Amino acid sequence: MTLSSSSSLWAKRSEANLRHERVKEYERMRRMIGGLCLGMVTLFALPAHATEVAVVDWREALMNTNAAQQSRTQLENRIGSQQQQAQSLGQELQQLQQRLQQDGDVMSDSERQQVQQELQQKGQQFQQLRAQIQQAQQRAEQQLLEESRPKLEQAIDQVVQRHGVEVVVDGEAAIHVDDGLDLTDEVTQILDSLN
Repeated sequence: MTLSSSSSLWAKRSEANLRHERVKEYERMRRMIGGLCLGMVTLFALPAHATEVAVVDWREALMNTNAAQQSRTQLENRIGSQQQQAQSLGQELQQLQQRLQQDGDVMSDSERQQVQQELQQKGQQFQQLRAQIQQAQQRAEQQLLEESRPKLEQAIDQVVQRHGVEVVVDGEAAIHVDDGLDLTDEVTQILDSLN
């Protein structure tokens, strides 16, 4: 046996040992991760008894109150003209785009440039108007939330005490909820009674 053949045999054995070790390591990691996952599922499943856990979608509870409906009506009255203007601008933009697509080939360069310029100006106006409307909506929602937060917390506390709930899960975080565990409507009723 020559030196080169013994070193290639050694390399083959080393590769085989290395592969074997990698497979063992992979299996060990797989078992460890499986065990951890099983442990976590067990850990989270134990305290979640149906009588101790409830779900409340606080945003839905708040937005379904009479106060939120009044706030939306006031907002609509304030920004109604802006919304109509945005809708009108949107229609004008569509008409200009259609005109440019249909007649753009037969238009003179100056006419095409004028339509494109008008399209760009109205597009900017539309974007600014939409941004103003969204800001007004966000401000109104934020104001409602700030004004209602103490009452919302009070309503949730009342529901928790009434039902002996130990854990309240946000409705948006829940994947599945039985109707008996969702206390959102009850929170809305309490909020309305507190106003």
